[in-house]
Amino acid sequence: MPAILLHLVPASLYAVLGVHFWHSRWHAPALAPRQGLRPWERALMLAALVAHGFALHDVFFSPAGIRFGFSLALSLMLWLAMLFYWIESLYARLEGLQTLAMPVAAVCALLPAFFPGQHLLENAGSPLFRAHFIVAMLAYSLFTLAALHAMLMSVAERRLHGARLTRALAALPPLLTMETLLFRLIGIAFVLLTLTVGSGILFSEALFGKAFRLDHKTVFAIISWLLFGSLLVGRHYQGWRGKKAQYWTLAGFIALMLAYVGSRFVAEVLLGRAG
Repeated sequence: MPAILLHLVPASLYAVLGVHFWHSRWHAPALAPRQGLRPWERALMLAALVAHGFALHDVFFSPAGIRFGFSLALSLMLWLAMLFYWIESLYARLEGLQTLAMPVAAVCALLPAFFPGQHLLENAGSPLFRAHFIVAMLAYSLFTLAALHAMLMSVAERRLHGARLTRALAALPPLLTMETLLFRLIGIAFVLLTLTVGSGILFSEALFGKAFRLDHKTVFAIISWLLFGSLLVGRHYQGWRGKKAQYWTLAGFIALMLAYVGSRFVAEVLLGRAG
């Protein structure tokens, strides 16, 4: 199969689902009958995830080694985030989240076709590095889901105050329940980010084959860690919630994106460097 088709198939499936959810959920009247994901919707989402996984595997592993650039990072993050959402949707009904997530997933699934990236991961054969990499990607994907969740809460809160609810928003759990889920996501992701940042600093030579140095990636990762840590402390001791929690979540997520994705985008696209 041509390389472009590997990425076009999952991107098209995500796009079709996004349009479907936009019309059937987001713009449906608030009084329309509420429902979770239909079996065919869940099956199509699973097909998109499987196709996306095959596409990532094909680009990720090359004869020269494991390639990983900004586009693959975004694509992998969204794949994991959508996988977590698909599993979470078995237990919780979050009707509006798929409408926000599908277009983002479609774009990110297609990015590696245009920006495959030639950056090879160093020490990719090391079990310690692989564990570090997996934990980092899990943290990134959970924070991605948390950022989308915070955006959905912000939209739902504004629509609620303006009495402009649609079926997707009317079917959401109460805002306090959604907030509890948001902080559960952030709490798990923060533990994973702590392990990622901590292992990167303490075991830099074993992981990356070089002594630790404070570069821009590490600075932004630490800033993100501090922002999310402050949010959790503020939540515990000051009862932070609502817009403050949403803004801190998005600020921490942006800092996290700048830590790796932003630096690789500058190197690969703006500066044209593979390494």
